Amino acid sequence: MNTAVSQTVINTVPNKTKQALGTSVNIPPRRLDFEFSTDSERYYYDNNPYLSTFLTALSSLFPEGESFFVESVRAYREQITDPILKAQVSGFIGQEAMHSKEHQAFNDMATRLGYPVDKLDKTLAKLLHFGQKALPKSVQLSITVSLEHYTAIIAEMLLRDPVVQQKFAAEARQLWLWHALEENEHKTVAYDVYEQVVGSYALRVGTMIPVTVIFFAVTFAFHARLLATDGQLFKFRQNWDAFKYCWNGKKGVFSRLLPQYLDFFKPSFHPKQHDTDALLAQWKDILFAKEGLLYDQLKNKAAVGVH
Repeated sequence: MNTAVSQTVINTVPNKTKQALGTSVNIPPRRLDFEFSTDSERYYYDNNPYLSTFLTALSSLFPEGESFFVESVRAYREQITDPILKAQVSGFIGQEAMHSKEHQAFNDMATRLGYPVDKLDKTLAKLLHFGQKALPKSVQLSITVSLEHYTAIIAEMLLRDPVVQQKFAAEARQLWLWHALEENEHKTVAYDVYEQVVGSYALRVGTMIPVTVIFFAVTFAFHARLLATDGQLFKFRQNWDAFKYCWNGKKGVFSRLLPQYLDFFKPSFHPKQHDTDALLAQWKDILFAKEGLLYDQLKNKAAVGVH
């Protein structure tokens, strides 16, 4: 991630007033300052090279991707008249800025381990910056709505599945669980902004189709590059077994999410139809209650209403 873009993302972290707004609607921007060293486990998911590099490929998308999300929503902030949605937008921007920051720290660690994550970041930046120049603001917001649907359903799966959680090494698990929690806290925001200022069903579902194709193409290309760097690309048996773990129909960790993905195409769809309120309450206690996993690491307890 280049310095200018990194500074732009960090500058989107809200001031105390905006933090209070986000907290008031249960979308608090939490500052954690994760630190990852090269002592971190290289194969941090199930000690598996294929699965670990796949997750690292996903992480490589977040700093620039989250910045794109922020700018697409920010472009319409002045048109929002609902004070609750305005407060939610402030929380959304703050949380996404923190996600960019923390995944950048994770990606920097991966780069130090010899993976070309910094180069992948620059490649994605060129693609997204082209999109920002060439596409109408309404399409950029629709892209954000589509990708936020992906992050929400994947995050919900992670929070609900203890088997998947336990396959992470402890350091990486904390990052991904925190990110999953916050993705579900703000999963309705971009959608609600879109419905208020654009509202086109045809554009929404029409965008999801090319977004899906491009998302998978970029992710698999980045993943292949990480596997090749690691000398794992042509270990076919190992990689096939891991691929089936992800994509084997109803048993696959990701392919089993197909019904939730397809919900997006219903005219009546809204992200809140995937009810995660009880799940979020449970995980906020696990992570941020007084004895929670991340309580001591949380830097802005007062600003986000944690005591």
